[in-house]
Amino acid sequence: MSLFDDDRPKKPVAHEIGCDLSMISVAEIDQRITLLEAEIQRLQDERVAKNAGRKAAESLFKS
Repeated sequence: MSLFDDDRPKKPVAHEIGCDLSMISVAEIDQRITLLEAEIQRLQDERVAKNAGRKAAESLFKS
C-alpha cells in the first residue's frame, strides 16, 4: 500500500448498508437489490471455496 493511496478519488458507493431509501426510485431499489444479490452470491461462492480448502487441508493432516 502506497502513502499516496488517500490522494486518489474514491469510487462512489453503489449502496451503503442502512442508508436512507426514501428518496430513491423503485427502479433504483431494484438495481440495488440486483447488486446485493450478486454480492451475496459472490460471498457464498467464496465461502464454498474456503470450506473446500479447509476440508482438503484437514484430510491431508488426518492421514
